[in-house]
Amino acid sequence: MENIQLSVGISSSRAWLESLRLRTLPLAFASIINGSALAWWQGHFTPSIALLTLLTAGLLQVLSNLANDYGDTLKGSDTQQRIGPLRGMQKGAITPMQMRSALAITVVLTIFSGVSLIVLACETLSDMLGFLLLGALAICAAIAYTVGKKPYGYLGLGDLSVLIFFGWLGVLGSEYLQTQHFSSLALLPATACGLLAAAVLNVNNMRDIETDGQHGKYTLAVRLGAQNARRYHVALLAAAWLCFALFALFTRQGVASWLFLLATPLLYKQMRYVLRETSAQAMRPMLEKTVKVALLTNILFALGVALS
Repeated sequence: MENIQLSVGISSSRAWLESLRLRTLPLAFASIINGSALAWWQGHFTPSIALLTLLTAGLLQVLSNLANDYGDTLKGSDTQQRIGPLRGMQKGAITPMQMRSALAITVVLTIFSGVSLIVLACETLSDMLGFLLLGALAICAAIAYTVGKKPYGYLGLGDLSVLIFFGWLGVLGSEYLQTQHFSSLALLPATACGLLAAAVLNVNNMRDIETDGQHGKYTLAVRLGAQNARRYHVALLAAAWLCFALFALFTRQGVASWLFLLATPLLYKQMRYVLRETSAQAMRPMLEKTVKVALLTNILFALGVALS
């Protein structure tokens, strides 16, 4: 507890907004938008299911953000020496008890939203049980990233979790809830969406690579080292682009399906920057830019699928 910083001139509402990190929500929504676009493409788009899926995904992201603030602060990995911004609890404006209460409330809201979604969308008992299990895993994953004796985010498994939940589960799950079946080709954009989300996490980890290593937070970036983490970042962006391209090629939907190519110059520009700038400090402005380029690429893909 001694690692929590003293609160200095910050209001309670500002502290909570910092810990909620609402700017991360669009990236959480991207997988649902892609899955819903695929459902639209197959003629099975259901607005009520799509909106409830967006709400559930948003609550899971908020839960993850709050748990991240709580876990990193108690473990001392977020200090005044880190390059990234400190959050509400890290500044001492939110107590551990208050954060635990917020986590409990968010879990309840997430369960209520998720169960409502399952009741609305699932047509069979097996589907209901399957999505209840997936929902429980998603809640556990959101909390266990930084909370607990052995949080998987400290073991370098965060990137894999992001691929699974922001990619495969988000896209394929939202598609299935509306279409009641899986499309094997949908695995390509689902993978692309997850890889772009992993790229956002990797930039965040490259920014904090020095302080994370000093405090026992062995993210994949820490394990790879600064130079290999940059090569890994380029591979993530390139592989995501390739997955979208293969989907467009295999489905032969026409010109509209290639709309995502408009984001190619931005993806290439980021690859060059990440390889050229070798300091952790240089990654600070790249986090927001990576979120924006990932979101733009996903939206262009979803729009292209919908138009075709």
